[in-house]
Amino acid sequence: MRIDVNAFIGRYPFRRSPGGSPSGLLGTMDRAGTDQAWISNLSAVFWQDPTDGNAAVYQCAAAESRFRPVPAVHPGLPHWEEVLREARAREAPCVRCDPTHYGLDPSGAEMRALAAACGRLGLSVLMAVRLEDIRQRHPNDGAAELSPAAVRALVRADPRVRLIITHADRDFIEQVHFGSTPGEAARILWDIAWIWGPPEDHLELLLRTVGVERFAFGTGMPLRLPEASVAKLDLLDLGPGERERIEGGNVEGFLARGPAL
Repeated sequence: MRIDVNAFIGRYPFRRSPGGSPSGLLGTMDRAGTDQAWISNLSAVFWQDPTDGNAAVYQCAAAESRFRPVPAVHPGLPHWEEVLREARAREAPCVRCDPTHYGLDPSGAEMRALAAACGRLGLSVLMAVRLEDIRQRHPNDGAAELSPAAVRALVRADPRVRLIITHADRDFIEQVHFGSTPGEAARILWDIAWIWGPPEDHLELLLRTVGVERFAFGTGMPLRLPEASVAKLDLLDLGPGERERIEGGNVEGFLARGPAL
């Protein structure tokens, strides 16, 4: 089963990004052979209250069994704990937070409180290092990229927190992984959307050095073409079962860890 942990409905405000409608996303999933997509609201990332976009995410997931909802949470707003409770009630696989787009310190008090609360509830937190290459950004898209130091700080904020980090490249992943304890590293899952394949073979190197078990399939569609993530796996010489782990097994195991008692 191929699970895409990094997909969006909605629109990116600074350039044309076709395919952000539910029907468009389903068509792209069919084209790429994706069985299930975890969907966030791309438009709402840039709203003052990103949680206003969660209703559309839940509605799409309720109408289409191939979608799973990833609601946004803003720990700087007063209702953020209610968002977590709703996510649990609606069986969301995780919640997303994009602190640099929200004007929050990625390793500040609000984010540490969010990490601790999600740890208690058994909810993973999904965060994107970036949404667009800095060289392609509109001048008004000024959000800073997530830093490796911030990810290390959050995974250390609570021993129960689990992070799913998307759009990270090889250097970012190595800085976090090799700067973390084995226990901390085991609580981070990385998607492959931004990792170079051949001829650089960054993905092949990371699978050997960081471990196959630390990676999940992700595309970033509609901002990125899903065929790129599929091609990276097609060009790898993977052992028996390794591709299945990346495409779905690792994330299912990640979700199987329940809330701490």
